[in-house]
Amino acid sequence: MIESLLVANRGEIARRIIRTAKRLGIRAIAVHSEADAGLPFVTEADEAVCVGPANPAQSYRNVEAILAAAKSTGAQAIHPGYGFLSENADFARTVEASGLIWVGPRADAITAMGDKINARNLMAAAGVPVAPGTTDPAADLAAAVAAAAEIGYPVMVKAAAGGGGMGMGVATDETALRTEYDKVRSFAERMFGDGSVLIERYFPRVRHVEVQILGLADGRVVALGERECSVQRRNQKLVEESPSPAVSPELRGRFLAAAVRAGEAVGYRNAGTVECLLDPATNEFFFLEMNTRLQVEHPVTELVYGVDLVEEQLRVAAGLAPTFDPDALAPRGHAIELRINAEDPKRFLPGPGAIKTWVEPTGEGVRVDSGYIEGNTVTPFYDSLMAKLIVSGATRAEAIERAKAAVAAFELAGPKNNLPFFAELLENEEFLSGDYDTGIVSRMR
Repeated sequence: MIESLLVANRGEIARRIIRTAKRLGIRAIAVHSEADAGLPFVTEADEAVCVGPANPAQSYRNVEAILAAAKSTGAQAIHPGYGFLSENADFARTVEASGLIWVGPRADAITAMGDKINARNLMAAAGVPVAPGTTDPAADLAAAVAAAAEIGYPVMVKAAAGGGGMGMGVATDETALRTEYDKVRSFAERMFGDGSVLIERYFPRVRHVEVQILGLADGRVVALGERECSVQRRNQKLVEESPSPAVSPELRGRFLAAAVRAGEAVGYRNAGTVECLLDPATNEFFFLEMNTRLQVEHPVTELVYGVDLVEEQLRVAAGLAPTFDPDALAPRGHAIELRINAEDPKRFLPGPGAIKTWVEPTGEGVRVDSGYIEGNTVTPFYDSLMAKLIVSGATRAEAIERAKAAVAAFELAGPKNNLPFFAELLENEEFLSGDYDTGIVSRMR
């Protein structure tokens, strides 16, 4: 097993990785910005190194500073968490070229899946269902108009290099397409340095379902069930649950088989997620993208399958067998994750600030993965995620009841937060029925 691990991230995910590392007897090393010096992940690590000022480009995305920290602390491996450098193939290559162990997929898999058009084409060749769309970037507006006419409106206009729900727009006709194309292209050039645009069929009523995969050290790819991620705002997830209430055993078999094929098509190793769109009217699903990293919502899979995905990541990176029997994977019970963000519960706009009260709920089936404690300050420099409230039960109904109690018991004052939204959602008849889609939040608002 790896003996020392540098966590190239911050907040709740850094704290969560450090927790597993220390349980396994691995020396845990944190890197942090000047703005994060007082956060729990820094104080809980065995060693911590400041890598720059608040600006992520000068700290958490500063490759030279992170590698220097790894060298000065004698780190053996680097875990990138999610976001920041986690899906940066050049960083993965640089880590390995420096003689360190990269806790993630191979750089060529990151590259292959990093471009949505290339990923679509690879998946189609591997027999994974893909939605009707362009096989090459729409080079200009005329090409986008022609593609949309062939696909049929409405269409989704997407940044080929984007991720995390960013760089997307819906066009219901040619006039809207002209506006959205320019908007998405400009955003993509600014944010990703790549203005390539993909045109794809848009499904007005759709569910977002993803499959957790793990590429093992022996070359096998296994699937650890699906997660329902349809409660979203601005195409970004707020709630995830496993198993999905929309997925039958037969459909689950198809989902998992497709996800394994997707992983095998790129020789996938370590943890990853195959994201899909599910048409509830037909039970057809289509490949959306592959996230070549650990997901924010990985805890629901951990609770349903009884595994520690960070431990499994470390074992794969070290060339070790998993702790579980890949041929005997079976879900037990139900788990739900609520993302507690520093944002107002109506318009979901960021509201950072000093935390005056922070009391986490406890009890059977309640887990909180948090990045903050009372007295910390949520700054405006990073994502608004403060904590993840994860609940589990023998059934979905039991998990929901525990979620209601946990939301009510979570005492949080200072920054704006979305706990009131979750209290509302957990009483919403559409959500309670399990028959909901990605439009549920907009219908609530």
